[in-house]
Amino acid sequence: MPRNLLKNTTQGMKTFFIIWIGQLTSMIGSGLIGFALAVWIFQQTGQATPFALTGLFAILPRVLLSPVAGAITDRWNRKKIMLVSDSLSGIVTLVTAILLLTGRMEVWMVYMISFWGAVFAAFQQPAYMASIVMLVPKDQLTRANSMVQMGGSISDILTPLLAGVLFTTIGMQGIILIDVVTYLIAIVTLILVHIPQPEKQAGESLGKISVFADVALGWRYLVERPGLLGLLFYFAVVNFTANISSALIGPLVLSFGSATSLGAVQTVMGSGMLAGSLLMSIWGGPKKRLIHAVIGFIALASLGFWIAGLRPSLVYVGLGLFVLLFFIPFSSGPSSAIFARKVAPDVQGRVFATRSMISMSMMPLAYLLSGVLADRVFNPWLMEGGALADTFIGRWIGVGSGRGIGLMMICSGLLLLIASGAAFAHPRIRNIEHEIPDALPVGDEASEAGATRAAETQAEPSL
Repeated sequence: MPRNLLKNTTQGMKTFFIIWIGQLTSMIGSGLIGFALAVWIFQQTGQATPFALTGLFAILPRVLLSPVAGAITDRWNRKKIMLVSDSLSGIVTLVTAILLLTGRMEVWMVYMISFWGAVFAAFQQPAYMASIVMLVPKDQLTRANSMVQMGGSISDILTPLLAGVLFTTIGMQGIILIDVVTYLIAIVTLILVHIPQPEKQAGESLGKISVFADVALGWRYLVERPGLLGLLFYFAVVNFTANISSALIGPLVLSFGSATSLGAVQTVMGSGMLAGSLLMSIWGGPKKRLIHAVIGFIALASLGFWIAGLRPSLVYVGLGLFVLLFFIPFSSGPSSAIFARKVAPDVQGRVFATRSMISMSMMPLAYLLSGVLADRVFNPWLMEGGALADTFIGRWIGVGSGRGIGLMMICSGLLLLIASGAAFAHPRIRNIEHEIPDALPVGDEASEAGATRAAETQAEPSL
């Protein structure tokens, strides 16, 4: 390898590693404050609806802004987008600290905190992922992608466990101070590095094609390929069905356990995702009939909801959620590979942004309904004297606080199985690999690795 090329490769990986450390630190800080605010809300209200509404405000900006953010990322300076997003998120954290320290925090303010934090994250995340391609050589993309996934798994595992302990020791104020420090670390690491911008194509001008035209292009591309569009609608149904219950994991655990118990359960969830990701990376996934793996492993993941809803026990809930998250990488990996192969590289950014919007489109409705269904329907049904208390359902899963959410978990598992069966029965989805030609040249492994990495930033389903 020429010395200057080796130097550029080494420098690119070094720069990526510095950014990765800063973003991982920021993720952990954001996870700590998110966990603490969720527990605070439940302690203040004792209801599932405010908890679910927090999730609604956290997901709504991602759905609405994803296509626009993807197009803007391709047009503007990615380092500046990340710096501005992280800085504004830090300001949100400072406002949160002031409200708590002065005793003026109210539940509706938590919704606004979640909303604005999600707005800034909607622009920061695609800029971060798009920067990796400019820093890391093609032969190192798999390694970089593994590090990004590993960082997410580290955050998922450590954050809940740390948050549960810190919430009971240093309290909300201490967690906020930690979050502020992590944002500062992320900003400093970005200031210290140089992130190259992609070269403009000949004749390309920002004024010639609007951002909204880019968004429309992504939609038209999918409409012209009904199999891809149908698969995304399946993901939308999966995300609605799954999130209408998974949004209530906090209230379910807190109905019989403590904040530390919730942290332990969420750590087990992260461990399930990590274990599945590691096994998937070792196996490499199926080489043929990828759509069978996409649908089949989602069906297997649904069994986790059945287990989690059976008993008010950390063992049952933890095991069920471990099973649920364990099978998700086995589905999202083949899904990403399908889109990487079937979508032309020059439009992948716009198509993947539209893909993310469609697949998450039903999640706000799930968050909006989940709390209402839990507080007004399912929980009352399974309280003492409730409509289902003396039926076989009440004798099967128990009666009392949080048992209605347990029943919602079981119903979600059943509906996921039905949705998976319907998707497999749809001929356009089932035959997607044969009816839609590959957009990548045969054997273009480096390009496929990069495209798959980009697709995995919008991995489905979003549980």
